[in-house]
Amino acid sequence: MVTPRFDIIGQALGDASRTRMLCELMEGRAFTNKELASAASVTPQTATAHLRMLQDAGLVVSEKRGRCVFHRLAGPEVAQALEQLAALAPRDSLHRAQKRKAGGLAQLRSCYDHLAGPLAVAMTESLQVRGLLRRDGGRFVAQDSAVWAGLGVTLAPDKGARPFARPCMDWTERRDHIAGPMGTQILNHGLEAGWLRRAGQNRELLLTTPGARAFHQMLGLPVADLPHVTQEA
Repeated sequence: MVTPRFDIIGQALGDASRTRMLCELMEGRAFTNKELASAASVTPQTATAHLRMLQDAGLVVSEKRGRCVFHRLAGPEVAQALEQLAALAPRDSLHRAQKRKAGGLAQLRSCYDHLAGPLAVAMTESLQVRGLLRRDGGRFVAQDSAVWAGLGVTLAPDKGARPFARPCMDWTERRDHIAGPMGTQILNHGLEAGWLRRAGQNRELLLTTPGARAFHQMLGLPVADLPHVTQEA
């Protein structure tokens, strides 16, 4: 039996600067060495050494475009593993660190390719209460409904090892939100429809007034009552 080399992953994660870089990459986009150095509060030279270790551990991949080298997470399975580790980490320290970085980020944010935070959790719970979504082991099973089209979701059967919709433990709420292709479709539709807006170069999202209205009409969400959710016209 071959023993998994958890020690390699552990060494890669065992530094606060490297974990800050990984958290930045959890947005799902690619970043330059300089951008990740700024996020981790280290010099570009130090960031290069950290990124090399993350690459050697299989957590990050790099791609040269013109004169710049961009870095991103190696794939959705890496994002999923980091989400689960974040849920296991001490909550208070995580919450304080996230709060220091950007006040509302812990409340409404993207998490790699899907929504996270109180809004995402409330949406998931509302769909389950309405019988439109049920948990089946490591996946969610959706019931046909016009609501899905309203959320920008085209239902599809599971293919291979990656379910179309899966529960993901939200690391600030400690309750499930929707990940997988379904979660990606909801996030993308929210951005395209103007329900959500990105708040700069990080994972923070703004909830617009049309978005609050749409989520309330479709799912009955008392969006205005969610903590620290910013509404914009």
